[in-house]
Amino acid sequence: MSEKKFNVAVAGATGAVGNQMITCLEERKFPVKSIRFLASSRSFGQKLDYMGDSVAVEELTESSFKGVDIALFSAGGGTSERFAPFAAKDGCVVIDNSSAWRMDPEVPLVVPEVNPHAVAQYTGKGIIANPNCSTIQMVVPLYPLHKKCGIKRIVVSTYQAVSGTGKKAIDELNYQTRAILNFKDCENKVYPHTIAFNCLPHIDVFLENGYTKEEMKMVFETRKILEDDTIGVTATTVRVPVFLGHSESINIETIEHISADQVRSLLEKAPGVKVVDDPENNIYPLAIDAAGQDLTLVGRIREDESIANGINMWVAADNIRKGAATNAVQIAEILAKEYL
Repeated sequence: MSEKKFNVAVAGATGAVGNQMITCLEERKFPVKSIRFLASSRSFGQKLDYMGDSVAVEELTESSFKGVDIALFSAGGGTSERFAPFAAKDGCVVIDNSSAWRMDPEVPLVVPEVNPHAVAQYTGKGIIANPNCSTIQMVVPLYPLHKKCGIKRIVVSTYQAVSGTGKKAIDELNYQTRAILNFKDCENKVYPHTIAFNCLPHIDVFLENGYTKEEMKMVFETRKILEDDTIGVTATTVRVPVFLGHSESINIETIEHISADQVRSLLEKAPGVKVVDDPENNIYPLAIDAAGQDLTLVGRIREDESIANGINMWVAADNIRKGAATNAVQIAEILAKEYL
């Protein structure tokens, strides 16, 4: 990291991901010269801590980014669409956590362990997109395989924590769990069905092709990040009654053959990956273990015996950290070191 320091803003600072962005900036000792916390008018004046100082939250406006070098956005797609262009116009580089800019051909979609070189494309619109949380934790371990033997097709089923929806969903799972355990009726406000003690094969809206928007995000984002539109990707995304940490069952068909032992050896050296794979001793990736760390846990690595070149694996990661906040701060580190 260079000795140069930067004026930083966090938009959506009072939300779960915004709060985690602040924590990651502290933990990773990002070279901050000054910091601004931005949110809606409802949070104006609220105090948040940064490096031992109490910083008042300001209302997010079109003129909030004058003098700001880097802005981390986690305030929703509509907010990003409205305010990111104003930030860029004022010379600020936006790293956006929403889906608003991900598939824009002029906006790089970056996972630092996979395509750090894409950060250079920020000059197109002054915006860098943070991928979907479920996409991030999938491509981190798949990229080494794609480099080594090529990936032909990916079949992924996700098991996503309620924290991916936000604080209201966390509160709903908590409330519904207590209600059911006390033999009381409970209502559904966040999800269309009860999430406690249940699994919902429904994340985001359904599209005309029968897939959800979340599932198609994984398809399009994976191809863009891996820079290969020939890869077949199909996804089923499921919301599960877990507070923090997404899990995924991933089946990969490779172009060239690779054994499970070779995959294990490859991933043990891969950046951002921790192999947790000792099933004889009941050791495999768990969402509860992934929570609070930035590594993507990979285990249950085995060959798919139904096809010639197939690999199965189970992946878990903290969706608020590596799936959102940490990835954004890692992008900011590359930006600060290499381009600003």
